[in-house]
Amino acid sequence: MQRAKDDRLRILVWHMHGSYTGAFVRGRHEYLLPALPEGGKWGMGRAGRDWPASAREVSPRELREDGFDAVVLQRTEEFELLEEWTGLRPGRDVPAVFLEHNTPTGDVPRTRHFLADRTDVPVVHVTHFNQLMWDSGRASTTVIEHGVVDPGERYTGEEGSAGVVVNEPVRRGRAVGTDLLPAFAEVAPLHVYGIGVEKLAFGDRVRPKGDLGQEELYTDLARCRLYLHTPRWTSLGLSLIEAMLLGMPVVAVAATEAARAVPREAGFVSADISELTNAVRELVSEPELAHRMGKSAREFALARYGLDAFLHNWDVLLEGLVHS
Repeated sequence: MQRAKDDRLRILVWHMHGSYTGAFVRGRHEYLLPALPEGGKWGMGRAGRDWPASAREVSPRELREDGFDAVVLQRTEEFELLEEWTGLRPGRDVPAVFLEHNTPTGDVPRTRHFLADRTDVPVVHVTHFNQLMWDSGRASTTVIEHGVVDPGERYTGEEGSAGVVVNEPVRRGRAVGTDLLPAFAEVAPLHVYGIGVEKLAFGDRVRPKGDLGQEELYTDLARCRLYLHTPRWTSLGLSLIEAMLLGMPVVAVAATEAARAVPREAGFVSADISELTNAVRELVSEPELAHRMGKSAREFALARYGLDAFLHNWDVLLEGLVHS
């Protein structure tokens, strides 16, 4: 296969989660993003994102003719799709890793990962909680914690409201804590951002703000007094980390990775809803406390979820895989 210049790797990765991919392609390698004329989930390319030039759109034909050094898979269908497009079998004909974004479903303590019986495709989990909960069997696993592009400190907290970012809250329901929103709305207005939030019907204190562009979202969200994180069973959302980087204090349901992601000085984490609603009330009534906790949240997020460690860890993993 043809190698990229300057001993950089040519890494195939489908554009799936925009924020995650946006961080991943800021490394030192060449990133090949499949693009199809009709777009869609298998061929959206860069999707107009302002990413480095090293993130290149490629057609299936280019992949087949020019080759690549490794592939980062994120969906089960990509195994067959890669073989259909290139004739290459992941883990056998080309080095491959599977990036697992999600928590397991079903009978969780006994949920086996679909790669549990394979040893040729390592599994990369995005949180330690996910690695703990998946039964990965014989598969090699590691954790590479999220890296997030710093949006800058924008927090003003000028509005006595709680900001919530969640996609499809009605469809996803209890998994993302949609049913908890009315309890929090009793103590503070909620500004809810994301795909499908206009379907919420909880009264005028739960205010759908729509699916805003990234810059508009950051600016608008940072006006809220605090960030409210309600999911019961999802992987750690990048929006939580982005809110912390904005300088926002956090009130979070103590589920999955939240307790590790939000230290005590940055906010409140509990499984007791009355404690959490009291925390919202306290932050709304005490702007100075909110600002102080927001400063701590930003410092912590920069240290744990900055790009340098994230990209370094991916470098080590991919280079070891290619050169093994």
